[in-house]
Amino acid sequence: MKKQRNLVVLIVILVLVIDQWTKYWVKTNMSLGESYGPGWFLVHFVENEGAAFGTSFGGTIGKYALSIFRIVAIGYLIYLVRQFIAKRLPTGLLICFALILAGAIGNMIDSAVYGMIFTESTGRNVATLVSWGNGYGSFLQGNVVDMLHFPLFDGTFPEWFPFWGGDRFEFFRYIFNIADAGISVGVAALLLFYRKVFKQGLI
Repeated sequence: MKKQRNLVVLIVILVLVIDQWTKYWVKTNMSLGESYGPGWFLVHFVENEGAAFGTSFGGTIGKYALSIFRIVAIGYLIYLVRQFIAKRLPTGLLICFALILAGAIGNMIDSAVYGMIFTESTGRNVATLVSWGNGYGSFLQGNVVDMLHFPLFDGTFPEWFPFWGGDRFEFFRYIFNIADAGISVGVAALLLFYRKVFKQGLI
């Protein structure tokens, strides 16, 4: 039981350190919209209002609502992980939840405090770290930093294609961060290997 708990803590800390370091580096070294890298992989600096993969969510009120949801979700995830450890459920399951938990905390940090400690990123200016409360926003009103972009290929849907005929497409067009990746990998692994957990009503 102690080994499982230590493993979960280690994974959460490791993901958070990588997530926050990459965000800090991008935030303090790149201007908004700037990108580096070969065509198939770009470090492309964008910010969003709090939702995953570079998407926005409902302005100021939406950001407060999303932050409250994240806080509740983080608390529930911590509760679940503690229950799973006590029940000695498979270590792989705990790793999945550790990744999801780390991702939720990582993006919550951006939303909660980045507005308080960074100047605003623009297309011309690189943000700087400032003293608490002298940033571009207030508590829970920070923007989430995204930077990983994998535009592996693009093209145009044929005219006969339903709904999107003639429209341009790109795979993978979403821009995300390490926290998003942790959540996505954790959820995907749960669905692939631990669907019985949902069937048994353990969640």
